[in-house]
Amino acid sequence: MVGIFLLILIVQQKYIIIVAGGTGSRMQSDIPKQFIEIEKEAIIIRTIKAFLNYDASIHIIISVHKDFKTYLEELCAKNNLKNIKIAVGGETRFHSVKNGLDLITDETAIVGIHDAARPFTSLQTITNCFDAAKEKGNAVPFVTISESLRRVSAERNTSVNRNDFKIIQTPQCFLASKIKKAFLQEYNSSFTDDATVLESAGEKINLVEGNIENIKITNKFDLAIAKALLNNE
Repeated sequence: MVGIFLLILIVQQKYIIIVAGGTGSRMQSDIPKQFIEIEKEAIIIRTIKAFLNYDASIHIIISVHKDFKTYLEELCAKNNLKNIKIAVGGETRFHSVKNGLDLITDETAIVGIHDAARPFTSLQTITNCFDAAKEKGNAVPFVTISESLRRVSAERNTSVNRNDFKIIQTPQCFLASKIKKAFLQEYNSSFTDDATVLESAGEKINLVEGNIENIKITNKFDLAIAKALLNNE
């Protein structure tokens, strides 16, 4: 009996949506925080390079405020970063991410969503997130809390067990079909990140280990920490 066997290798595509919709209000800067330079390189460029270092073929989508779209295009060209798609940011993070997801048609892809102002996500964290999302459908990085915590109400404040809580980071990674479906919901102010959007659609969230250096630069103090981290690299 003669048989003909056809082997089809299906490569699961990877996407990263970098959310850069801010305008710099909290940083009190003329330009959004993601465009501020640390050691002569814009924060967002360092962020992009972190994902290219993980996978040079990853599809990059940047969701940016409409007023800075041209600025971003020129910055990418200056740094010889090609094949980057740009989505216009929305009124909230939710809407900015949704606009980025609309550019993805491959329902089988793994999609990471990352804050532009987190340039220190490690190769291990990115790997952990994409690998776990491929296996389980989603993955969200965390780090443990070292400080004591108290729950505060109008009447009193009480100590809580810090081991019951985690600090959540990005990239948060998802199977494209599930996260795109979740973002068809109406916006809710309780959507503090992409995981809460998926969770509200009935999905269980899987946590993976992040890295403590993966800070989100939102103010001048964070910027000072970022410069110190670079000096220690």
